[in-house]
Amino acid sequence: MAGRTLGIYRKRPVEVEAVQLTWRGWGDVCALLGDCIADRLLPRAVPTFSEQCGECPEYIELTIPTREGPMIARHGDWIIRGVMGELYPCKPEIFEATYDLVALRDPYIEYDPKVPISPHGAGGT
Repeated sequence: MAGRTLGIYRKRPVEVEAVQLTWRGWGDVCALLGDCIADRLLPRAVPTFSEQCGECPEYIELTIPTREGPMIARHGDWIIRGVMGELYPCKPEIFEATYDLVALRDPYIEYDPKVPISPHGAGGT
């Protein structure tokens, strides 16, 4: 874009993987983060949350390695794997306003983020 750049822009439609950080969804969080879950990134029980998600205290908090450095994801935040494989946390109200569910995926099936997910789930037709 040479020259003038002031304008109104629409975000391109892309599909990302995401999971909401809760104790109930910890298996899915581990599936998304994979090798990023290590001794130094273990979840912590904390008294605060971004969204309660129907769970009672203690809530979960996790440090996520992002391109901008470590960031905290709090209970109820969404953890997103972006189009370049990058990870980042997202507050529930932002996620809700920005994303629609395309398909649920099986956390036990290896997923290539460059291949779109079928509406019938990963590996579906």
